[in-house]
Amino acid sequence: MSQELSPEQIQQVLQGISIAPQPQIMVDLQFEQYMPDPDLDTICRLIAQDPGLSGALLKLVNSPHFGLADKVGSIQRAVALLGSGSIINLINALSIKGEMSDETIVTLNRFWDTAQDVAMTCLTLARHTDIPAVDEAYTLGLFHDCGVPLMLKRFPDYMSVLETAYAQASEQTRVVDTENRMFNTNHSVVGYYTAKSWRLPEHITAAIANHHNALAVFRDDASGDTRLKNLLAVLKMAEHICASYRVLGNQAEDHEWQVVGPLVLDYIGLSEYDFEHLKQTIRELGGH
Repeated sequence: MSQELSPEQIQQVLQGISIAPQPQIMVDLQFEQYMPDPDLDTICRLIAQDPGLSGALLKLVNSPHFGLADKVGSIQRAVALLGSGSIINLINALSIKGEMSDETIVTLNRFWDTAQDVAMTCLTLARHTDIPAVDEAYTLGLFHDCGVPLMLKRFPDYMSVLETAYAQASEQTRVVDTENRMFNTNHSVVGYYTAKSWRLPEHITAAIANHHNALAVFRDDASGDTRLKNLLAVLKMAEHICASYRVLGNQAEDHEWQVVGPLVLDYIGLSEYDFEHLKQTIRELGGH
C-alpha cells in the first residue's frame, strides 16, 4: 500500500469511515518504547494502571498457547521473560476490542469471537512452525479484520456483501474485489489505515493490507519480504482452521484457502498430513 497519499486522498479511500483514536495506553507505552533507554519499571507501571489489561495480559501469557514452563504471576515477570517489545505488541492487541466496542460493534459477537480465536491460533501456529515473533502473529490475528466492524458501522448491508465476497473468492477474484466494486473501499484498506494511525509496526500493517492478497504475495518468488510472508502464512492457516469463511462469510467451503493453501503449506514446509496434525494439536489446546 502506498504510504504517500495525502490526508484528502486517504479520506477518499476510507469512504467516510472514521478511525477510532489510538488508545491512550498505546500512546504512553510507545512513547516509552521509543526512548533511547526504555524504562521497564515505567512500562510495568503503565500496564498495571489498567487492571483489565493487566489481567488479560497475564491470562494470555499463562495460556497453553504460549507454552511457558512456569506460571507468570506479575507484569514485571512477564516483561522480564518476553521483553518490552513483545509485551507492548500484546497490550496493543488487547487494547483493540475495548477501544472499538460501540453498540454497532458489540452486536457483532461472532466477529470478536472469531478474532480472538484466530489470534490464539496464530500464536500457536507461530510457535509450532518456529516462526519468530509470536506476539506479532497474535497481534495480526486480532487486528487483521478490524476493518470489518468499521465497514459495518458505515454500510448497514456490509455483512451480506461480505458473504457474497467470500462466495465469489477464486483464483481470479479476491474477497476485497467484491467489496471494492460495491463500496469503493474494503476492510483490508480500512484495517491498514487504522493500524497505521495506531502506529503498529510496518510489517504488521503490510500484512493487514495484504491479507486477502496472499495469492499474489506467495506467487512472487522474487519477493524477499520474509516477515510479511511468515505473518501471512500463519494468518491464512489460522483463518482456515477457525473457519472465518463460515463465520464471517457464511460459506460451506473455504474458497480462498483452496487457492492459496497449497502455496502457504509449501512455503512453511508442511504437508497436508502435518497440517491436519497441527489442527488437532490446536483443538486440544482449546484454540478452536
